[in-house]
Order: sequence, then C-alpha cells, then structure tokens
Amino acid sequence: MNLSDSPTPRQLDQPGAARRPLARLSAAEAVLADLRGEIEAGGVPVGTKLPSEAALAARYGVSRSVVREALRSCAALGLTQTHTGRGTFVVSSRASGDLVLGRYSARDLTEARPHIEVPAAALAARRHTPEDVSALKGIIDEMSVEDDPAAWVALDASFHGLIARASGNKVFESVVAELREALAHQSETLNLVAHDRQRASDIEHRAIVAAIEAGSAELASAAMAEHLAAVDRALGTLIGR
Repeated sequence: MNLSDSPTPRQLDQPGAARRPLARLSAAEAVLADLRGEIEAGGVPVGTKLPSEAALAARYGVSRSVVREALRSCAALGLTQTHTGRGTFVVSSRASGDLVLGRYSARDLTEARPHIEVPAAALAARRHTPEDVSALKGIIDEMSVEDDPAAWVALDASFHGLIARASGNKVFESVVAELREALAHQSETLNLVAHDRQRASDIEHRAIVAAIEAGSAELASAAMAEHLAAVDRALGTLIGR
C-alpha cells in the first residue's frame, strides 16, 4: 500500500466530529486515548494518513505540542510511524509487544538498567556530596507538584542522570546520559497510559534519595531495584506481557 496516497480519516478530520470528553485527564493523555481508541477500534484503518498536527490540535482544542506528545506515544506503542515530509501513518491496529523508543526499545532498557543504575545508586550512597543530595531533593520536590507531563519527564531524566553523576563513575554517568532520550520517551508514554505511574515514581524516587542520604549502599540498591521493577511491571501491563 502506498501510504502517501492513503485517505485522511473522516472521523478525525471533520471540524464538527464528536469529541470524547477530556475532563480529568491531561490533554496529551486524552488525545492519546482518543487516537489509540480510534485506531484499535478500526475507525482509522492501517495505512491511513493522520491529519496534520495543526488539524489535530484544532480538532481537540489543544496546542500542537500536546498533539506532538500524544503522537510520540502512538509511535512508541507501534501504532503509527512518522515520515519526514510525508506525515504520520497508521501501521498497526494493536499495540506492539514492546515500546519503540528511538534507538532503543523498552526491552533493551529493562534488561540494561538494573546493571547500570542499581550499582550507580549504591556508589552514590557512598560518594555523594551534600550538594548532590540537595539537588536530588530539589528535583523530587519539583516533580511532586509538576502538572506538565513534559516538564515532569525532563525532571525524571535529570534525576536519574544526577544519581549516575553522584556515583563518581564516569562510565555510569555517560551511559545514563546516552539513554536519556529513550528513557524520556518511555516515561512519557507510561505516564500517559498508566495513570498512577507518575505519582508512584515520585514515592519511589524519595525512597532512593533517602537511602543515598543515609549513606546505605544496600538500601539505595534495593530502592533503585524496586523502582526499576515497578517500571517494568507498568510496561508489562501497557504492552500486555
């Protein structure tokens, strides 16, 4: 099928199309839920080209950045693909068995992170400075009151990057920095689909920082391991494994 010749779905493109209520959800979460529902129900068939970001923003009454966030998560779920200069196309009516996160998949991250971030947390417990702990506490305080999903995801990436830096191990710091974009995409998608994940992460982050501040490598390792396991469980629910 030539995707560039595919029709634009009428139900998404018409200005007067019926809208699902967006109340009680973040704007991006609601847009993702609506798009995903249309695609999985067959209302937007495989091969269909989605309306432009501007058209979708007008349809939902949100900003283009909100639409962009929802579309990134659709792509991570394996439902759509975006081709530069051509647009975004539906490629599957079911979420993939893994998340597509740029150069890495969710499975890649799940398998690798315990071998990187758990020992990094242990080393951070032994080697941190008072400034490291202060910065970590500042980040989690900001995260606990942050309502903007994109801003929360950026803070989350900074949190994990700072722990790697506090470990005093340049390899861990470099690897976590390399994974930053993929981790951000994963957090973004989880937060839009797994409704309680963001606040659960806030609680888990506080446990990690408390262990690091206490200087307990054992507790810091355990807290980071539990956090990563919780993320993996949420991913399993999201992709049905």
